[in-house]
Amino acid sequence: MNNYFIIEKECSSVKQIMDVFKSYPDFLFKGVSSDYNTAMNTILKETLDIIFVCVDNTLSNPFQFINEVFQFSEKTPRIVAISYSKSKAYDAIKGGLYDFILKPLTELEIRKTILKAKKERQTQIKNTICLKSYRDYQYLNADEILFLKADNNATDFYMKGEKTISAYKTLKTFEDVLPNNFLRIHKSYIINANHVSRINYGKYICNINEHSLNIPFTKTYIENIEEINKKLSSSISFPLN
Repeated sequence: MNNYFIIEKECSSVKQIMDVFKSYPDFLFKGVSSDYNTAMNTILKETLDIIFVCVDNTLSNPFQFINEVFQFSEKTPRIVAISYSKSKAYDAIKGGLYDFILKPLTELEIRKTILKAKKERQTQIKNTICLKSYRDYQYLNADEILFLKADNNATDFYMKGEKTISAYKTLKTFEDVLPNNFLRIHKSYIINANHVSRINYGKYICNINEHSLNIPFTKTYIENIEEINKKLSSSISFPLN
């Protein structure tokens, strides 16, 4: 479930935004306020996905408020600035805001912003690996997985930050569901090609960023190694001797 919050004084604008969200039941309304303390407390207490902020006269210093939201929120929300002034768009972009909508608001522009957020959310979900054990669900961001290593009938996930997570499934189970940038290079290893820093064909090993282990590969999976090498070699390369 996604959550949204509105910081606005004009009842007509609040109604317009809420009316468009009625088409998207996966977004839950978490309130509206034009008071600094109430708005900030709600934002820090709830896990919000989208915040609409009127940057005209709703708050005394809206961009300072937004900076505090970015500073203190556990999850960075998508903040959408709304204003009667086109000049505020520059401040919104400079401040790292998600979007800017010019007043008077229209259903189309509000809908575009919502659909943009939904599309990004769907992409994030597709890039999430869920490890389930009885009633325990653990979610891994695929981008943070460096490599997987088989351990008998279990699999160890080596993550960024030197964290290792074990799952009681075979390596083959994950080989079939991981994104395309994960390639098997050995009967015991699947690596994230996006993190490969070196391939040594002489020693049949490759190295991964943020990990010191020399990961072996075999001739059985040489086509996958070639695919990784082809992808990485498309960048500018220089001979060392």
